[in-house]
Amino acid sequence: MMNSLNDKKEISKRLKERAINEGFTISGIASIPGSSRLRLRNNALERWLSNNYHDEMKWMEAKRRKDISSLLEGAKSVLSVGFTYINEKNKNTFFKVGKFSQGEDYHKVIYKKLKNIGKWINLEIPDCKWKICVDTSPLLEKAWAEESGLGWIGKNSNLISKKNGSWLTLGFMILTKDLVPDKPHQSLCGKCDKCIEHCPTQAIVEPFVIQSNLCIAYHTIESREKTIPKKIEKNLNGWVAGCDICQDVCPWNKTVPYNDTFETTPKEWIKNLNIESLSWDDKTWKENLKGSTLKRIKPWMWRRNIKANLGNK
Repeated sequence: MMNSLNDKKEISKRLKERAINEGFTISGIASIPGSSRLRLRNNALERWLSNNYHDEMKWMEAKRRKDISSLLEGAKSVLSVGFTYINEKNKNTFFKVGKFSQGEDYHKVIYKKLKNIGKWINLEIPDCKWKICVDTSPLLEKAWAEESGLGWIGKNSNLISKKNGSWLTLGFMILTKDLVPDKPHQSLCGKCDKCIEHCPTQAIVEPFVIQSNLCIAYHTIESREKTIPKKIEKNLNGWVAGCDICQDVCPWNKTVPYNDTFETTPKEWIKNLNIESLSWDDKTWKENLKGSTLKRIKPWMWRRNIKANLGNK
């Protein structure tokens, strides 16, 4: 039981350390309902939705996304964690696949680590209930990560950490315990517009705002349209699953430490993906996609994406 501020500080510190020991790169805590910046992020989400910039991603409209307390009764704090997925072996020989998806399914990796932290909480803070959220939950993730001090939301809409760049997938634990929050992170993008300038489809329509139907990652992963629009197709330049351009050019990603674990090591078929994959049947695709977050891209979508890169329909 926590009877004083010192107890609260101590358990908050130990919880964040436990997250690092579990394999997360960074960890931080925010209080619910959060500061005024959460209201700004909610307003920004509303504007983005009203412009229909989310296109087919209708799940972004979930009302619960704007109210974290609706996800767990009595919610008072959030533990936010970042998992570095960049690996020294991230390479593509022919077709390009986003680095976030080249290793093991990050949803499962993060969930397992958070579950271990949950077991620790059950022992150390037995009166604390908790709920795990990985990116399938209706949560304003990057806003809460920023609120927890992990980093800031960059002009490319990715969360950027001063030390670890933006090669991070995020995880959260909503807690019913009042903990000591970290200071929300300030934006350090400054005048830099590299991500905006280098996006080949001008998907970053203004700083911090992505128009999904102009984004290569959206069209190769999320869109269920039978064909990729010509204006996107001519700018694919090898991308068949995701797109890393706005992160590759970000100055904060120049000297990011690698996380060379088995969880982030690229699968061989991804590293060597080439034109021969067009002849794979659905069974072969499903076999290769096992244990990967790329299962979201169905076999017919892979064929669509590959053909779009080859310019033949």
